[in-house]
Amino acid sequence: MRYLKFFTFLFILQFILFSCQKIKKKPNIIFILTDDQGYNDLSCYGAKDIYSPNIDSLAANGAIFSSYYATNPVCSASRASIMTGCYADRIGVFNAYMPKNKFGLNPNETTIAEMLKKQNYKTGIFGKWHLGDAPEFLPRKQGFDEFYGILYSNDMWPFHPQQGPVFNFSDIFLYENETKLKVLKDQTFLTQALTERSIAFIEKNKKNPFFLFLSHPQPHVPLFVSEKFKGTSKRKLYGDVIQEIDNSVGQIIKALKERDLEKNTIIIFTSDNGPWLSYGTHSGSAGIYKEGKGTSWEGGHRVPGIVYYPNEIKKNTKIEAPAMGIDWLPTIADFTKSALPDKKIDGLSLVPLLKGETEKSPHQNFFFYYNTNELHAIRHLDYKLYFPHKYRSLNGRMGRDDGLPINYDQNEINSHELYNLKEDPSETNEISNSNLKMVYKILKIGDSIRNILGDSLKDIKGSEVREIGISSYFD
Repeated sequence: MRYLKFFTFLFILQFILFSCQKIKKKPNIIFILTDDQGYNDLSCYGAKDIYSPNIDSLAANGAIFSSYYATNPVCSASRASIMTGCYADRIGVFNAYMPKNKFGLNPNETTIAEMLKKQNYKTGIFGKWHLGDAPEFLPRKQGFDEFYGILYSNDMWPFHPQQGPVFNFSDIFLYENETKLKVLKDQTFLTQALTERSIAFIEKNKKNPFFLFLSHPQPHVPLFVSEKFKGTSKRKLYGDVIQEIDNSVGQIIKALKERDLEKNTIIIFTSDNGPWLSYGTHSGSAGIYKEGKGTSWEGGHRVPGIVYYPNEIKKNTKIEAPAMGIDWLPTIADFTKSALPDKKIDGLSLVPLLKGETEKSPHQNFFFYYNTNELHAIRHLDYKLYFPHKYRSLNGRMGRDDGLPINYDQNEINSHELYNLKEDPSETNEISNSNLKMVYKILKIGDSIRNILGDSLKDIKGSEVREIGISSYFD
C-alpha cells in the first residue's frame, strides 16, 4: 500500500512537471519607436550612407514591411494611434501637443500598456511621451509602471531658432516618473541613458512578462549624438544619430540573449512619421517617396516597419501588403492572447501576415490618411486617391547644413488626384481621368468614412466615432 501511494505521488509529480513545461510563457514585448525617421534611413531600406547592422539583423531574421504607414504624419496623433489601435481622429487627437496645454490622450481609452497589465505584464516607457503633460495624462496614468524621459518633443524649448521665441517655450525637464530630475539642455547622453534604463528594466523583470516601450526622442531636431558616434556616418550628423540608435538596438538584443529571453521576445521597430525635410541635412530621407512629415504624400506616412519574434516569425519574411500604426495593439493582443478594448478600435491583427499565413492586408486595403482632422487621401489596393487640400512643400529646394530650417511653400491640390503606388511609387503620374471607376469607388468610401471619423474640410464632426468600428463598417 505504501509503495502504491509512493508511485501515485511520483506519477502526479511528473504530470505536474510535464504540464508546467507545456505552459508557454507569454512573450515579452519591446516596442522601439524613433522620431521623424524616414523610410530611407536604414541600410535594410536602401540607405547607402548609414550603417545599421543591428536593425538590419532584426529585419533579416524576422519580418520587414515595404508598405508600413504611420497613421498620422505628426507626433502626438501618430503615437495615440499606436497606443490605442484607433485612428487619431476617432479619439480626438489631431496634431502635436504643445507644452502646458489642457489636452492629452483620454484616460478612458485603453492603451497597449493597460491591456497588457490585465495579463500581469510589467510595463515601462523610456524616452519621449508626447501624449499630454498635464497630471491626468502622464504615462503612469495610462498603464505604465515606470517612466524615464521627456514629456514632449526635444525642440519645444527656448533654444529653438524659430519656434522658441514665438511660443515662449520654457525649459525641458528630464523626468523619473512624475519627478523632475533636471533641466535638459545637453541631450548627447540621452540615447545611451534610455538604453541603459531599458536594459535595467529587462533585468528587473526577466522572470515576468514585460512590455518595454523605448521611445527615442531622436532623430527629431535638434540632433544630438554622443562623442563615441560623432563622425562615424557618411550622412553627417543625422547618420551618426541613427547609427547610435542602431547600437542601442544591439545592446538591447545582447541583453535579451544574455538572459535567455531573445526567442520569446517580440521586438517592433518603427518611426512615428516621415522626415522633417525643412531641416536639410539634419533631416532624414523618404527615398523615392514624395514629401515628408506633415504631409499625406507617401513620404509623410511610409516609414520603416520591422518585427522580430524568433518563436513565431520566420527569417527573411518580406511583407508587401499595407499595414498601419493602428494595427500594433490588436497584433500584440493576438500574440499575447489579450482581450481587446471594450470600445471599438480600427486596427486589425497582423499576425497572419507576420506568420506567412496570408499575403493580404487584413483591412482589405482601405487605409485613411488624416492630417489635423482633415481626410486627405485613401489607399485602396494599389491606388491612392487624394482629396482637395492644402499641403506644405519645399518644391524641390534643398535645406541647409547647419541645423536651421528653411520655410515651406504652401501648395494645394485643387481636384481629386489618383496614383497607382505599385507602378508609380513616387506619385508623379496622375491617372484619375483614365480610371474614373476607381475614383468613384474611393469617393464613395470617403463619404462614408467622413461620417464616422469626421473631416473639418467638410465640416463633418464624426459624431458616431465611438459607435462604429471601421473594419466592421466595410465588411
